[in-house]
Amino acid sequence: MSRKRSMILHVAMVLCFLVGCQDRETIAELEAMRAQADVEEQNKKIAVEIFVAIDAGDFDRLNELFAEEFALTVPGLPEPLRKDILFQLIKSHYLAFPDWTHVIENVLADGDMIVVKLNQIGTHEAEYEGIPATGIKATLPAMHFFTVMNGKVVTWFAVEDYLGLYIQLGMELRPKED
Repeated sequence: MSRKRSMILHVAMVLCFLVGCQDRETIAELEAMRAQADVEEQNKKIAVEIFVAIDAGDFDRLNELFAEEFALTVPGLPEPLRKDILFQLIKSHYLAFPDWTHVIENVLADGDMIVVKLNQIGTHEAEYEGIPATGIKATLPAMHFFTVMNGKVVTWFAVEDYLGLYIQLGMELRPKED
């Protein structure tokens, strides 16, 4: 009988050990998922802060949010933009559209990649890209993709509907004449 009790006790201990290890593995997995979710939420806040800083003209804050090796890629440009050129372009844009604001519709995160869907809205009050002021309130829809590492934006990829903006400002699109 004592041998039977010993065997039952041994099996019970093995089962407790296996269940205990499984619980520890589950807890560790849940903790890792929570940590990842926290990082993603923080990264989403950083992406939103970029547009708040742009709208406020707070270039010191933008400089804090961007990594030293920061680069913005825009389709159609031959090479990525660095911070100094980006800041010049933002200032120039706000001279033509002083009330320009970013209206964020959606922010998604997957690890270090953040996606922001937004509309930019502003009144064309000064010359822009050779187009004289029109007084038109224009909308520029956009998608922005950020890579955040160690709390700083390393890369930014922007897709914005400039053709739609130019049409709103009165430009016409027509085929080349031969």
